[in-house]
Amino acid sequence: MRERFAALSLISLFVAAGPAIAEARDPVPSYVFELAEGQDVVGQLQRIRSRHEDTLADLARLFDLGYEELVTANPGVDPWLPGEGTDILLPTQFILPETHRDGLVLNLASMRLFYFPVPDADGKRMVYTHPIGIGRVGWSTPLGSTTVNAKATNPSWYVPESVLAEHAADGDPLPRVVPPGPDNPLGQHVLRLAMPGYLIHGTNKPYGVGMRVSHGCIRLYPEDIAALHKLVPKGTPVHIIDQPYQAGWSGNNLVFAARHPLEETGGDWLAALELIDRQLKNAPDGAPEVTVDWGRVARITREGLGTPLPVADDSEDADVWLARAPLVRPLAVAYYQPEAIEKDAPDG
Repeated sequence: MRERFAALSLISLFVAAGPAIAEARDPVPSYVFELAEGQDVVGQLQRIRSRHEDTLADLARLFDLGYEELVTANPGVDPWLPGEGTDILLPTQFILPETHRDGLVLNLASMRLFYFPVPDADGKRMVYTHPIGIGRVGWSTPLGSTTVNAKATNPSWYVPESVLAEHAADGDPLPRVVPPGPDNPLGQHVLRLAMPGYLIHGTNKPYGVGMRVSHGCIRLYPEDIAALHKLVPKGTPVHIIDQPYQAGWSGNNLVFAARHPLEETGGDWLAALELIDRQLKNAPDGAPEVTVDWGRVARITREGLGTPLPVADDSEDADVWLARAPLVRPLAVAYYQPEAIEKDAPDG
């Protein structure tokens, strides 16, 4: 075969790149980017060598990634015992959703939030992005457009009747109101949506970010929602979408990423084909003529790793493309400060 995708472990992919490996450098921030006109792809892939104490859950938070996002990008790696010196791909390159680029965009399929603030006085545009936890099967987060209509700090949780009933049936009754504090699942910051009953909030269980764990609300790491709470004004539009397939131009490369569709919505292979066709028709000035290798597209779709990969028939093989990701040090790339959090944590 001309290429072997990530059914192989990333360990073998990086070893295949040869013995010469550059010295680790500081990681590139993966949560905020300046946007050029027409830009589709932000960030860059990176990789890290795990230490004996690392888990993928710890590394996900350090690099502002969701748990499933990181695990899926590293097939064959034990998420709880990756082992000393294992090469871990950091999927810190993102194809922007094909939708409105104003306010908050929440892509349920990728379990990732994008915030497009209003351009500044000089016309400069930015995008912020963070992983999210979403509603589990049976409690799906709804699709649609709404707005942020209120903000709160240290909120009380007024438990919905449906959640009270579920916990009572499981022999784990909840009070009708959970006050602010370490037992409050909303965390310390909330953005209330005009969509009744739904919130964007923090959590007292950060390892659930990047998973389907909620009763329909959107969860963020505590440090991420604290930053968004300051950035996002009331009245901000919110678009909740479901796009498992994404395509865009990264320099002269047409790249495509696919995730396994949500269980209750399924995927549409035709939508992936149409998406790539639109990108070909809207190629940026100076982009080369591209003939798409539809076999690559099919494999990327089938594997659903979520990592942007080139799909032109003369592109580098996937293993070579991934091995180009620079080796970085284990340093926080966003707002997370593990040492400060450990220092401030209560005893016991």
